[in-house]
Amino acid sequence: MGQIVAGYDLMPESTDVDLNGVIEQLPNVLPTGVELLKDDVKIAPVAFGLMKVCAGFLIDDSNEEAGSQLEAALRSIPGIENVECVSSTVY
Repeated sequence: MGQIVAGYDLMPESTDVDLNGVIEQLPNVLPTGVELLKDDVKIAPVAFGLMKVCAGFLIDDSNEEAGSQLEAALRSIPGIENVECVSSTVY
């Protein structure tokens, strides 16, 4: 059983979205086999006052669907419009 460390960008629908609230919801939406890397979560600028959430996750690769389940879970957070995997590496 291996593990993958993946970084995701979560883009909000607008500048009005409470990104700290989004971060608080992350542990509650994760599928089985996915762990939030709490030290790898931050709010970062995008452009023109728009901010995004950058978050790292440890994914157990024994579940082949874990990546797609994680993306679906992240998209289900209210206020999140787009989710993009920006990095991944074997751990």
